Amino acid sequence: MADTEELPAGASDMGDSPLHSAVISPTVEPSEQEPDSGEEFEMLHCPGDGDYGDIEGPPPLEDTGEGEKEEGGVMESVSDPPVTPAEEWLDVLGNGQLQKKVLEAGNGSDSRPRKGQNVQIYLKISLANGTTVAEEPNLSFTLGDGDVIQALDLTVQLMEMNEKALVQTSAKYAYGDLGSDAPAVAPDSHLTLEVHLLEVTDTPDLELLTPSERIALAGQKRERGNDHYQRGDYAFAVNSYSIALQVTEASSRVDLSPQEEEELLDVKVKCLNNMAAAQLKLDHHEAALRSCVAVLAHQPDNIKALFRQGKVLALQGECAEAIMILKRALKLEPGNKTIHAELSKLVKKHSEQKGMEQAMYKKMLGNPSSGSVQKQQAKSSWGVTWKLLFGATAVAIGGVALSVVIAARN
Repeated sequence: MADTEELPAGASDMGDSPLHSAVISPTVEPSEQEPDSGEEFEMLHCPGDGDYGDIEGPPPLEDTGEGEKEEGGVMESVSDPPVTPAEEWLDVLGNGQLQKKVLEAGNGSDSRPRKGQNVQIYLKISLANGTTVAEEPNLSFTLGDGDVIQALDLTVQLMEMNEKALVQTSAKYAYGDLGSDAPAVAPDSHLTLEVHLLEVTDTPDLELLTPSERIALAGQKRERGNDHYQRGDYAFAVNSYSIALQVTEASSRVDLSPQEEEELLDVKVKCLNNMAAAQLKLDHHEAALRSCVAVLAHQPDNIKALFRQGKVLALQGECAEAIMILKRALKLEPGNKTIHAELSKLVKKHSEQKGMEQAMYKKMLGNPSSGSVQKQQAKSSWGVTWKLLFGATAVAIGGVALSVVIAARN
C-alpha cells in the first residue's frame, strides 16, 4: 500500500526518555497497532440500526479552570479549587480518584502555568506498594496537549512555580486498564506521583519556527496521536492530530523550500488520514468524510482516503456512490484483496436492497390479478359472440326481404 506510516519507536516531542514513549504504550492486537499503515482497512457496512453523532472538530483537552464536571468527556474539568493547608489532600475532580497534596509551597497562584504553555518538572512514579518504577529529573511537555497521562495534565495546572506536590491517582487518569511496559505498570494500577514544577515558558510562535522545527513538531504531535490511537483513546488521538495540523497549516514568516513544503504536506496528509480513521472509530461520520475529502484535495489517488470515504458513504446510506468510490480505489490498486472483498460485499448488499425496494414498489402500486384477467377475457369472448350473432341475423333478414321483392315482381 502507498502512504505506509510506521509508528516511530520512541520518538517524542519531549525527548528520548522512556517515560514519553511509554505514556501510552499499549498491548494490542497487531491489526490495530497502526492507524494508517499497510492494509489495515475497516469493514464496510450499509447503514443499520441507529443514527450516529458527529463532531465539528476535535474534542479539546479540558483544564481545571471554571467549568462543569462531565464524566463522558475527554478529560474532566472542575472549578478552580479553594486554597487548602499544605497538609491537606485536594480532591481535584471531586470523585476521589485524583488527589493532590502540597509538600512545599511555590511562588504563589499567579505563577501557575496555563494550558498551552511548556512546563518542565521533576517526576517520580511509585506503585501503591511504594516501589519506584520511573524517575525523570527534567520532564518537558506542553500543558493540555495530551502529551502525558491525564493525572499530570490536570494537576500541574494547579501547581505554583517551584512547588513540590504529591499526587495520588487511580488507573483512570494514569495508564488505565492496559497498563504500561515502560515504566512497568500493571493494568488498573493506582499510582503515587512526586512532582516538582521547575520551569514554565510560553510555547514558541509557530510563524517564527524554522521549517525543520515545524516539520519536527508536527511529526511529533502526529506520533503522539498514533500512540493514543493504539490505546483506543480515539478522542485524544483526534486532538493530537488536530494540533499537528495546526502546525502544518500555520502561516510562516520564514521561507520554505519546495522540499520542505512537500515534507509538511506529507505530515498533513498522514494526520488527516489517521484522523479519519480515529473519527470512524468514534462514529463521527461527517467529520471523517471531511478529513477524507481534505486528503483527496491534495492527493486525489490516495487509496486509504478513497477507501475510508467509501466506508463513510456506505454507512450514510449512499451505497451507490460508495461503490463508485471503491471501484476507483480498486482500479488504482487492482491487487488489493481487502478493497476487492469489501466492494463485492457492498455490491451484493446494494443489489439485495434494490430487489427489496422493487418488490415494495410493486406491492404499493398493485398487480392485476389472474381473476381480473379471466374476467376481461370472458368479457371479450361474449362481445365477439354477440357481434357474430347480430351479423348472422342481419344476413338472414336481408335474405328474406330479397325473396319477397323477387316474388312480387313475378
